[in-house]
Amino acid sequence: QVQLVESGGGLAQPGGYLTLTCAASGFTFSVYDVKWYRQAPGKEREMVAAITSTGDVNYVDSVKGRFTISRDNTAKRVTLHMNNLKSEDTGAYYCNARHSHTTVFDYWGRGTQVTVSS
Repeated sequence: QVQLVESGGGLAQPGGYLTLTCAASGFTFSVYDVKWYRQAPGKEREMVAAITSTGDVNYVDSVKGRFTISRDNTAKRVTLHMNNLKSEDTGAYYCNARHSHTTVFDYWGRGTQVTVSS
């Protein structure tokens, strides 16, 4: 059974940090590109960070220098380290895995909530 499970969300103060984890199972994780998306209340879902099957990374401008995405293919997980959090980082964070050579295989997790507030 294909699964993507996000964890690590919670409440953090501005300037604080959180680490999100996306754990995969049921498919050949190593050949999938993985992205983290977030959706704030009343806003569209946006891509925050991405890592390809070969390890290339990309970030939305608003998180560059603060967020770091990495992957462990043996453990079948992707980690998003979020530092210097801001209130605008608040939202539901979703993990997406898409096969690197076809869009047919495209999976989503159920999300984890991140709230940045003092």
